Amino acid sequence: MSAEPVDPAASPAGRRPAKKEPDGYTAAHLLVLEGLEAVRKRPGMYIGSTDSRGLMHCLWEIIDNSVDEALGEHCSRIVVVLHADSSVEVRDDGRGIPVDVEPRTGLSGVEVVFTHLHAGGKFGGGSYSASGGLHGVGASVVNALSARLDVEVDRGGKTHATSFRRGVPGRFAGEGPDAPFERTTGLEVVGRAKRGVTGTRVRYWADKQIFLKEAEFSYSDLVARARQTSFLVPGLSIVIRDERGLPGTPAEHGPHEETFRHDGGIGEFADFLAPDAPVTGVWRLQGTDHFRENVPVLDDDGHMTVTEVERQCDVDIAVRWGTGYETTVQSYVNIISTPKGGTHLAGFDAALLKVLRKQVEVNARRLKAGGKDDKIEKDDVLAGLTAVVTVRLAEPQFEGQTKEVLGTAAVRPIVARVVERELTAILTSAKRDEKQQSSMLLEKVVAEMKARVSARQHKETQRRKNALETSSLPAKLKDCRSDDVARTELFLVEGDSALGTANVARDSEYQALLPLRGKILNVQKASVADMLKNAECASIIQVVGAGSGRSFDVDAARYGKIVLMTDADVDGAHIRTLLLTLFFRYMRPLVDAGRVFAAVPPLHRIEVIGAGRKPNEVVYTYSDAELRRLLADLAKKGRRYKEPIQRYKGLGEMNADQLAETTMDPGRRTLRRVTIADAQGAEDVFELLMGNEVAPRKDFIVAGAAKLDRERIDA
Repeated sequence: MSAEPVDPAASPAGRRPAKKEPDGYTAAHLLVLEGLEAVRKRPGMYIGSTDSRGLMHCLWEIIDNSVDEALGEHCSRIVVVLHADSSVEVRDDGRGIPVDVEPRTGLSGVEVVFTHLHAGGKFGGGSYSASGGLHGVGASVVNALSARLDVEVDRGGKTHATSFRRGVPGRFAGEGPDAPFERTTGLEVVGRAKRGVTGTRVRYWADKQIFLKEAEFSYSDLVARARQTSFLVPGLSIVIRDERGLPGTPAEHGPHEETFRHDGGIGEFADFLAPDAPVTGVWRLQGTDHFRENVPVLDDDGHMTVTEVERQCDVDIAVRWGTGYETTVQSYVNIISTPKGGTHLAGFDAALLKVLRKQVEVNARRLKAGGKDDKIEKDDVLAGLTAVVTVRLAEPQFEGQTKEVLGTAAVRPIVARVVERELTAILTSAKRDEKQQSSMLLEKVVAEMKARVSARQHKETQRRKNALETSSLPAKLKDCRSDDVARTELFLVEGDSALGTANVARDSEYQALLPLRGKILNVQKASVADMLKNAECASIIQVVGAGSGRSFDVDAARYGKIVLMTDADVDGAHIRTLLLTLFFRYMRPLVDAGRVFAAVPPLHRIEVIGAGRKPNEVVYTYSDAELRRLLADLAKKGRRYKEPIQRYKGLGEMNADQLAETTMDPGRRTLRRVTIADAQGAEDVFELLMGNEVAPRKDFIVAGAAKLDRERIDA
C-alpha cells in the first residue's frame, strides 16, 4: 500500500495563511477626475497652498493675463479693485478674450479659456511671442476655485458677458456668490461698446470651501507686484484700488487708490532697489540670440506633432554697484518673477565672475592684487550689486505652475554671452565716465576680496581658547569665565577710566569688558578694508567672534548680549551711534536677533534725607526733566535732600557700587534693547546721520535746531 503525499497547507501544523481576498477591488473603484474637478480636489498642485499665498497666486494669474496683452503692446492700462464684498476685479484695455466659437469644442473662446485646462492663446506662438502665462491653466484654475466668477468682454462694438459657479457656466439672478444660479452655456450680449474700445473685465469671489478662513488679499504685496510690473513693462499704467476698509491698511478710512507707471524700465527699477550710495551708474546689458528646440505643435488637423522650431531670446539686464556689501538681484522671465533663479541667473552669475576676474588679472599691478590668495570669488563680485535680470522668449520651461525656476537650458549660454560681451565693452571703454566707474568697481571688488581673506583669518583666530591654549584675543579684553553663550554679556565700555570701575562692578563669571578708545571709525562712509584696518572695529569683530558682513554667523557669536555702555552725554550718544552703525552695517543679524543693548546710565544722583531715624534714600534720574519732576515732588511732600546734587559727567565718576546698581546688575539695571522695527527706515536714518551726503544732514540739523536744549551742550 502506498501512502498519498500530504499537502503541508492542508495539515494543521503546516498550514499557510490563506491569501486575502481583494474585497471586490475593480476598475469601478478608480476615480477619474474630469475638467476642473482635479483642481478643486488638489488645489495645492496648481496654486501652491490654500492660504493667503494661494489666494494671491490666483490674483497674479488673472493680472498676468492682462500684462501679457501689454507685453504684446495691445494694452496700456490695468485696474485692480479689491471690493468690500471680498471680491476682486481686474480690468484691462487689451484686445479682449475671443468671443467667437472655437470649432473643436463648439464653445465660445471665453468659455474655453475659463473651463478647459491647458487651453489658451499661448501655445505654438500664434498669438503671443512672449508671455507670462504658459501652461494655459491660470484662468481656468482661478475659475475652478471661485464661488462666482463674472467675465465681461468688449469686442466688436458689443459687450459680451457670462458667469461661472465653481467652474460651471451659467447665470446668477442677483449680486454675490450666494445668488440663485441657473446653469447655461454661451455668451450674452449685455450692452454696446464704443467703436474701437476693447478690453476684458474679470471679477471673482474666492471659494470659502477651498481657501482657509484667515486667507485674505495683501494690499502691500499687490502694490509691490504692481510697482515691479510697471518697471518691467515701460509705459504700462497699473491702478490699485482698495475699497475694503480693513484696519491697518491705507484704505482704513475710505477707498485708497495708487497708480504705477515707470517709463524708465529696469534701469529705473535697479535705482529703486539699490540700498546704498552708487559706485557705478546703472549699466544696461542688452542682446538677442536664437536657439532651436523640439516642441509639440498643433497642426491643421488638431494633432500635436513634435517639430523643431527656432526661438528668439531677448536679454535685458540692468546692473549697478554700490558702496555696501548687500546683494539685491531680481530675475524675471516674460515679467514673471523667478525668485529661485534658473538658467538665466546661472548664466548671469557665471559671466559676471568670468569678466571681472579677467579684468582684475589685466589690472593686477595697478590694483595690487597679485598675491597667491588674491583670487576673486563670486561673493566679492556680488557685494554691493543691485541687478535686474530679464529675458523674454516664447514658451519657456518652468518647474511647476508657480514658475519659480526657469528650466530652459539654452537660455544660460545666451545670457552668458550677452553679459560677457556687453560688460567687457563697458569695463574696457575709453569714455571718461565709464573708465572712472570701471576703475572704482575693480578697486571695490579687490577690496572685497581682501576683506574676505582678512575676515576668514580673523574668524580662524576667534574661537574661545581654553586654559591650555594661547589666546589671540585683544589683551585689553577682560573676558568672563563662563562659556555659556546664552548667559554671557560683553560690555563695550567708553574709555579706560570707566573700565577700572566696571571691572570691579562686574560679575566676572559671565560679564566681559572691552574698553574703547574714543570714537571708532564711521563705517557708513569707510570701505570694508578700512573698517577692518581700524583697531577698534577689528577688536570688536574679533571679540564678538562671528565674522562680519556677508560672512557673519550669528550662531558663532561668543556672547549672548552685547551691551553698549557709554556716558550719558552728547559724546556718549555719538559713540553709541557709531557703534550701532558698525553693528547695523556689519553684524546686523545680532541686531535682528535682539542681542544688542544700550546701557542706560543715570545723569543725576539725589540723596533724600530720611525722616527721623530712617536711613537716607538714594534716587537716580536719567534726564533733566525727570530731575525737575522729582525735586518738585519732594518739595510738595516737604522732604529734604543733600546739596549739591551729584551730576555724572561720565561712567568713570561712579564708584563700583553705583555702577553695578544702575548699569550692570541684572536685578536692578535698565537696558534698552536695540531693535529694527523698520529696517528701511533705520537704513535711511543711518545714511542721513552717518553717510557721505552732507547737505541732507545739514538740513536735518538746521530744521531741528530750535528743539535743542542748550543746557544739554557739554561745553
